Amino acid sequence: MIRFKLGEMIEKKQFTEGRRVTVNEIAAATGLNRMTLSKILNQKGYGTGTDTVDRLCQYFDCKVEDLMEHLQEDAGLALDQSINLEKKVK
Repeated sequence: MIRFKLGEMIEKKQFTEGRRVTVNEIAAATGLNRMTLSKILNQKGYGTGTDTVDRLCQYFDCKVEDLMEHLQEDAGLALDQSINLEKKVK
């Protein structure tokens, strides 16, 4: 799963610049829809296009890996789901 670190990037920018950074400000500066930014911030596993990632990287002056990370699926969770599926089939 891809996890966006947008919240962390906002906090870092706020700390560095010593001021509050809002979603509306980011939307205005990047041309991205405020709702898209809200979904990135609040919806686990939200997917978006490379243009959005590019605009955010430009705004925060960061690399892609600073903005997002790949998380391995929990092996234990996958095993539990497999076992539960086998029980349902039997």
